Amino acid sequence: MVEQLNRALRSRRSNLAVPGCSVRMLEKSKVLNTDQVFLDLEDSVAPLAKVQARANVVSALNEGGYGTRIRSVRINSIDSPWAAGDLDEVVRGAGSNLDCIILPKVTTTADVFWLSERLDALEVELGLAPESIGIEVQIEDALGLVNVDAIAACHSRIETIIFGPADFMASLNMRTLNVGLQPPGYTEGDAYHYVLMRLLVAGRAFGKQVIDGPYLGIKDLEGLRLTATRSAALGFDGKWVLHPEQIDIVNEVYSPSQTDYDHAELILDAYDFCTSSEGGSRGAVMLGNEMIDEASRKMALVISAQGRAAGLLRTSTFEEGM
Repeated sequence: MVEQLNRALRSRRSNLAVPGCSVRMLEKSKVLNTDQVFLDLEDSVAPLAKVQARANVVSALNEGGYGTRIRSVRINSIDSPWAAGDLDEVVRGAGSNLDCIILPKVTTTADVFWLSERLDALEVELGLAPESIGIEVQIEDALGLVNVDAIAACHSRIETIIFGPADFMASLNMRTLNVGLQPPGYTEGDAYHYVLMRLLVAGRAFGKQVIDGPYLGIKDLEGLRLTATRSAALGFDGKWVLHPEQIDIVNEVYSPSQTDYDHAELILDAYDFCTSSEGGSRGAVMLGNEMIDEASRKMALVISAQGRAAGLLRTSTFEEGM
């Protein structure tokens, strides 16, 4: 359980989707600068290639080479003829080299329990630690969004909530073919704000990471930056990427700036000092022209953790009287 919790708190800024049918991409994914790699058995794999893709995924996981990246596999949805076989073959074949199962098209808590019960049995059979394999749930339609609070709360295996934009847009009959961009004719506000905030609130309420879905315009890097900036500003932890050219932008957008990171660390140092007996045991103090208190500390902890996870190093040092 401790291992599962620690993994849930790891950085997931960039989450690379790798088709299980592509041996070349499975190998290439091991050297790309992402925080997570998920090997896909669902939408990126044609029906006739599903069985072979399972074998490719098992082989890639067992060969290793992913370093500290989170290793996930997206199985097919439970209403498909492949889900049970996906799960059985992948966990039996590579369970000790697998961090998470991504379950797509989750609509109710029953979907999660279907998966968790099978993982329970497989872990016992294979001698794996209880709940050593986490679950990431993908919300892709209106019913899933309506039930997202219950879904997020229903099981301790759940680490992450993921937005599936294309299927979600289709489920609403949204009149656009541009995944993630504002639909033509929608000129006031942001058509996706409610959905993104709804997922984020559910995730934060129950201690889950929340990940934005992919931007399909692989060559449209400005569109990618726009959609990534939108969810990053709200507080999402990361975004799926479909191509190596998208990785650097996503890593940048979901990391704090050097200035913000330094400022956060200064707030933490100043608060720790000023609330200590040496600093006068004060609850609210000034840092330059800014008043800081317990709420400031909580906000700074978020930016500090993100900066450290991104590998940023401090360029400023706190001194009494700043």
